[in-house]
Amino acid sequence: MANLCLYSWQAVDSKGELQSGKSLALNSDRLLVDLTENDLLPINWKRDKVWCQRDWKWQQKIDLIRQLATLLKAGLPLSEGLILLAEGHPHKGWQALLVALQQRVLSGEPFSQALRDWPQIFPPLFPALMEVGELTGQLDICCAQLAHQQARQQHLWSKVIKALRYPLFILMVAIAVSCGMLLFVLPEFVSVYASFDAPLPAFTAAVMQLSTGLQSWGLPLTFLFMFILLGWRELRRRSSVWQRYEQRMLLRIPILAGLWRGSQLTQVYTILQLTQQAGLTLLQGLEAVQVTLSSLLWREAIERLQQHISQGKPLHQALDNHPLFTALCGQLVRVGEEAGALDVMLARLAEWHEDQTLSRADSLAASLEPMMMVIIGGIVGTLVIAMYLPVFGLGDAMH
Repeated sequence: MANLCLYSWQAVDSKGELQSGKSLALNSDRLLVDLTENDLLPINWKRDKVWCQRDWKWQQKIDLIRQLATLLKAGLPLSEGLILLAEGHPHKGWQALLVALQQRVLSGEPFSQALRDWPQIFPPLFPALMEVGELTGQLDICCAQLAHQQARQQHLWSKVIKALRYPLFILMVAIAVSCGMLLFVLPEFVSVYASFDAPLPAFTAAVMQLSTGLQSWGLPLTFLFMFILLGWRELRRRSSVWQRYEQRMLLRIPILAGLWRGSQLTQVYTILQLTQQAGLTLLQGLEAVQVTLSSLLWREAIERLQQHISQGKPLHQALDNHPLFTALCGQLVRVGEEAGALDVMLARLAEWHEDQTLSRADSLAASLEPMMMVIIGGIVGTLVIAMYLPVFGLGDAMH
């Protein structure tokens, strides 16, 4: 997705007075169009900074929506709340964005439509819920619900990533230390042993062959690994067939499959419950879910649910016939549909899958830590034995 640039500009308004300010735009051409639409004649402009999509942090979005909900609940008009948040925000990009949103609200444009004009920052769920809040007159409640849902979702993702990141970091450090010992430490020990004209033990000779091979082929293998990694990323980005294959393989890995499935189901049911409470139809809720999922496999699954419901069939039947959803999903949704309390059952499903995923993340971290210690101990122990094993034969070599 395209980056956003912060521009400082000067322009003449319709009264001939000089105006200045800061604006966000995709490029200078877009900036000139925006200024012209506001009856401003640009004189000069300068690009100050560029932000990519990842620079707009999720926590900043959550804090913004939560603060806006508080201001609206206190009775402050939306435009005044936006300008108040802009004045107190430390990030210059957010300041310019909030001012732009406030100007569009003042011009009579709906807040939801103003958010849709910034897809680089706000995902589709944000304007969808804001539109519901505008139609029902409960914008403050929708903002609070959205902030709560996003905070829970980000907490879950950070927990899963943390459970996987620490063991992988330890493993990478162990591999780096092992390569350093094979490339630099072990050859020094072998050169000392060679001065005694004594044969190396078979175990040390085998490890030394590994060291020699790493010295000879280390650089080509590094370049090959980087080429494979770049090729995999490009294939993953361009090929939908490869994405499906990769995601199906992930579902077959015992521990990771549960984490991934649980996090995806938590996101699906949380958004569905949120849209149901906000007054959206089930089809509209599924559409909101689809556009917020990053996985192609899950997006296609939600699309199949939409097709099933558009034919007049109940949701629980579609869940029962789809392999990505558990048996509990269909059972609770069926109870909710028959009792007229679908939003309650969706909330319970979201909470259950969230608790299960958090529990799996904790158990994964707890189980991988001793496993990593065993692997590191085995690698380091092997190298230490290979280095010091010839010492026991030096006495015979000296005689």
